[in-house]
Amino acid sequence: MLDKGLLDLIVCPRDKFPLSHRADQLRCDQGHVYSIVDGVPILLVREMLQTHIEGERSLAVADAGPGAELPRFEVHSGQIDPFVNRAIGATNGSLYQHLVGNLREYPIPELRLPPGQGRSFVEIGCSWGRWCIAATRLGYRVVGIDPSLKSIRAAKRVAQQLGITAHYAVADGRCMPFPDRSFDQAFSYSVLQHLSRENVRTVLSEVRRVLHPNGGYRLQMPNAFGIRCIYHQARRHFRNAQDFEVRYWTPRELASVFSTALGSAQLSVDGFFSLNAQISDIRFLPSKYRALVKVSDRLRKLSQIFPPLLYAADSLYVTAA
Repeated sequence: MLDKGLLDLIVCPRDKFPLSHRADQLRCDQGHVYSIVDGVPILLVREMLQTHIEGERSLAVADAGPGAELPRFEVHSGQIDPFVNRAIGATNGSLYQHLVGNLREYPIPELRLPPGQGRSFVEIGCSWGRWCIAATRLGYRVVGIDPSLKSIRAAKRVAQQLGITAHYAVADGRCMPFPDRSFDQAFSYSVLQHLSRENVRTVLSEVRRVLHPNGGYRLQMPNAFGIRCIYHQARRHFRNAQDFEVRYWTPRELASVFSTALGSAQLSVDGFFSLNAQISDIRFLPSKYRALVKVSDRLRKLSQIFPPLLYAADSLYVTAA
């Protein structure tokens, strides 16, 4: 069944007209039709080249309609969702790879934002919803989008299992299915780094459109000058990224592109030596990684006193100034 709260929030991603719910479809007055599969609206624009294979797979399921054969999971209290158990290394990074198939608790990160106090929050590329859960617990009203139907179905299961109220849809950050000025806060982590610069600019234009005039954003990006980032660029001989590979940005590029698109941009350190590891997850990590993450967090705090450290960080946040 389609989430009624979500239906009140979404519009046609093409023309931003209201959507009406008819059987297992959503329609706008311009004749655009979107399938609902297992209660999830698939609001992808098929004429756009999908940035990830999961977008193509989601569209294929949408074409199959209500008769699509989907894996069914029953996740009980104390159990870990099978999708998360398999995907944890991909969604959280290489330092979490040892947890694949062995996860006993969901690693919910610390979101460095002030209390939400009922403000609206959208995450672009939410996967199974770890940051959405963090935002909900901070008091935000949360919507997560991702082009992967598998991920969104998992996000809904995990939210239900944890008693979290959040809304989810299959959608693309380049063409978000929300009216203008819908959100107080936009967030994305470990997502925009996989997109071409042209696609990033398109996402940023959408972020600006859906934010309230005084809304904020917090978008994570990789630093081309970071120690680990230099190592990975050298491994591929500094060639241009292909497909879903990480694109590395210099701090100057981030400041220029983001401020042009969003009106202002301020850079801060997320972490060193990794693009995903969080100090709040330290109990999940083996001892050889714990020391690394502790040093990263100390350097992050030091960068607030000594800003030039930012240029050696691997993971940066770009936020509204």
